Amino acid sequence: MTSLDPRAPLVLDTRELGRRPGSQREVTLTVPAPADLGIEVLLVPEGAPVELDLRLEAVMEGVLVTGTARAGLEGECARCLEPITDDVEVTFQELYVYPEHQTPHDEDDDVSRLQDDLVDLEPQLRDAVVLALPFQPLCEEDCPGLCTECGARLADDPDHTHEAPIDPRWAGLTALKNDDE
Repeated sequence: MTSLDPRAPLVLDTRELGRRPGSQREVTLTVPAPADLGIEVLLVPEGAPVELDLRLEAVMEGVLVTGTARAGLEGECARCLEPITDDVEVTFQELYVYPEHQTPHDEDDDVSRLQDDLVDLEPQLRDAVVLALPFQPLCEEDCPGLCTECGARLADDPDHTHEAPIDPRWAGLTALKNDDE
């Protein structure tokens, strides 16, 4: 287990709660987005502001963190490759367990742990944002995409057509016809 850096933007100190079940603290902060926060075609740009509204509650086993995150998204349409900008708002909740309440069984599970009374929000933020994003983002709900033959954007030219392709078995006859003309 690596030690957390208390100066990292997504690492919060919970000492103020005092391990008294029922004590809570609300935190509002804006942090820079970590790298690769999103999917290949739609993500929060690295360093972009992420607004967090958090509630930290001391419970018997640890600290329960409930939060909402808001950020701007950038990417490209999965059909026509046009740039997309959007916003995402996600909620998340995670229990960070005190070291004395951890069991050997917890080592194998994905149990979030307090380290020196610090919590790392990055894994929960990353999970919440990635799960909230569409698998194939579109610029418009009915985006027609690109022409399969020439790559023209069909939304710009809805009447875009090509001549019917010639069957290669008849291509020789077409050449003869062109010679006669």
